[in-house]
Amino acid sequence: MGFDPWDPGFVADPYPAYRELREQGRALWWEATGQWLVPHYSDVSALLRDRRLGRTYLHRFSHEEFGREAPPPGHEPFHVLNDHGLLDLEDPAHARVRRLVSKAFTPRTVEQLAPAVDRMARELVGQLLSDGGGDLLTVVAEPLPVAVIAELLGIPESDRALLRPWSADICGMYELRPDEETARRAVQASLEFSAYLRELIAERRKEPGGDLISALIAAHDDEGRLSEQEMISTCVLLLNAGHEATVNTTVNGWWSLFRHPEQLASLDREKLSTAVDELMRYDTPLQLFERWVLDDIRIGDTVIPRGAEVALLFGAANRDPARFERPDALDLVRADNPHLSFGAGIHYCLGAPLARRELTASFGALLADGVPPLKLVREPRWRDGYVIRGLDELLVQF
Repeated sequence: MGFDPWDPGFVADPYPAYRELREQGRALWWEATGQWLVPHYSDVSALLRDRRLGRTYLHRFSHEEFGREAPPPGHEPFHVLNDHGLLDLEDPAHARVRRLVSKAFTPRTVEQLAPAVDRMARELVGQLLSDGGGDLLTVVAEPLPVAVIAELLGIPESDRALLRPWSADICGMYELRPDEETARRAVQASLEFSAYLRELIAERRKEPGGDLISALIAAHDDEGRLSEQEMISTCVLLLNAGHEATVNTTVNGWWSLFRHPEQLASLDREKLSTAVDELMRYDTPLQLFERWVLDDIRIGDTVIPRGAEVALLFGAANRDPARFERPDALDLVRADNPHLSFGAGIHYCLGAPLARRELTASFGALLADGVPPLKLVREPRWRDGYVIRGLDELLVQF
């Protein structure tokens, strides 16, 4: 089976196809989406740091100058929301916004959040245990990171059920060739989420608190260093990026452990952070990351011109034998593990320390003394979608 992101068999196990791609070359033209596929670790790592590539090109070129068509006018609410977030900003705007937001993700902040994260993880696992099992995705994996980021932002508990559906609809646009129905849902979610945050920002402006939204308002009001749209886009991005990877690492990781019972049996709870990084490498939740070529680049013997788009294959890079010993083996004590699941360069995941803390908390709570061993009820199905790759459900019992 070759590289085919719309084939359920490929989505379930893309790694044999990645092996073929690595053997075929360093930059491979893929006609289906008009992108250059980059499957080798050294190239993906280098290009993530190369400023001749960007998440956007609009800081340097118009659509016409870059040889690209502007998005349909009907998609504008999604693009306004997306284009003003950290993920799609480039310097100098990116550096300005990241500097302001990064104050909320210092090691000290994560340590301060740690007791609350641990408590929430224990409570969710306790609920799963009292029920004798259930869907690990909906009972533990989703609620924990959503609650943490909502707490950080200062979103009232009564409103948190709105967040995950909005996020899912917006993230549908990050898949390859999203259809018009996907775009319609993303636009609607963008409008609703933006309107909700505008109201919340207005409330926090009247009554500031100790949350991140209040801190962003202060940054906005201090000589206009942050626009209201940047505030809104940043909050949406923090929610989306702040839980999608964590949710999928949790369920994908447990599915990997169930398929490697010897690794699960030998898992050292004192080394959970090492195990979490290996689970992220072994089956990364973000399989592909796109970059625009702003100036001509060379990858091996291939010159890729300005205006092209490259698809950096994280899943292939994380299994590259040129960088990882026994790359297709799950090794929960792997010491040398510079995986790319959190990205690299200026767009390295701002919330990586918090994501690791959430993951060690949830895995730790499920492996704690007094909690019976978790057992798989039935083989799970993979959700539609390849770029953000995760399971539809993971039914377990004790």
